[in-house]
Amino acid sequence: MSLLSVRNVTMKFGGLVAVNDVSFDVEKGEVFALVGPNGAGKSTVFNLISRFYDPFEGEIVFDGENLLDHAPSDIAQLGIARTFQNIELFENATVLQNMLVGRHTHRTSNLLSELFFLPSVRRAEIAHRRAVEDAIDFLNLHAYRDQLIAGLPYGVRKVVEMGRAMAIGPKLLLLDEPASGLSMEETQDVAFWVEDIKKIRGITVLMVEHDMHLVASVSDRVMALADGKRLALGTPQEVQNDPEVIKAYIGAPDDEQEAA
Repeated sequence: MSLLSVRNVTMKFGGLVAVNDVSFDVEKGEVFALVGPNGAGKSTVFNLISRFYDPFEGEIVFDGENLLDHAPSDIAQLGIARTFQNIELFENATVLQNMLVGRHTHRTSNLLSELFFLPSVRRAEIAHRRAVEDAIDFLNLHAYRDQLIAGLPYGVRKVVEMGRAMAIGPKLLLLDEPASGLSMEETQDVAFWVEDIKKIRGITVLMVEHDMHLVASVSDRVMALADGKRLALGTPQEVQNDPEVIKAYIGAPDDEQEAA
C-alpha cells in the first residue's frame, strides 16, 4: 500500500479550477517531486494534503487514514510535516527555540504536571531536547543553535525550517521549494540533505521545486502539472523528455503556433 494516495482530487476557487482531477501515489521511502510552471497547481496540492483546503472532489489517504476525516491540527500528529515557500519562523526566538516548536505534537502533559515539573514532564522534555539536538547535528546547525532567527542569513533560515519539520519525526516530509532563493552551493547542500533524509532517516519526501537540476539529482519519480492537470509521471528523465512537458515549459514550436 502506498504511503500517500491522492485520488481524483479537484480544487476550485470560484470559477478557477486550480487542481483538475489529479491522481498520484507516493511510495514509502521515495523522493517524489511535483514540477510545473507557475500557477500549475503544485502548492495547491500541498495545501490540500496539509488540510489547509478541502477538495471539491476526490480523496487523500495517508498511511491508511483518510485525511479528509481529520482537522488541519491533526496532520502533524499523523506523521506529516512541511516547510513553506515563504519561510515561517519566529524571528525573535533562537534556532533551538524554533525547532522545539516542532515537538509540540508530542506533548502529552497537562498544566498541573508541568506546574510541578513532574518526572514524566522532565523525561518528555529530555526526549524533546534530544530530538531537536539530533536534527541540529544532522543539518550542521551547531554554530547557530543559540542565535536569533532575525540575525541569520536567508539560506540558514531555510535549513532551520527544514530542521523544525524534521524534529517532528515525520513519516512524510513536504518540502515547498527548498532551493528557492539559494545559491548554487546552498542548493547542492539541500540535495545532500534530501538524499540523507531518505537514506539515513528513512523519511519519505514529497517536494515542490522549480530547480530541475535538484529535482533530477534527488527524485525517484516526478509528476509534472500544468493548468491544474497532470501532464506526465515517471523518472526525472522521462518527464523532462515528455513532449507535453516541453510544450508547457517552452511553448509549442512556431509551425504549430501558426497552424493554430
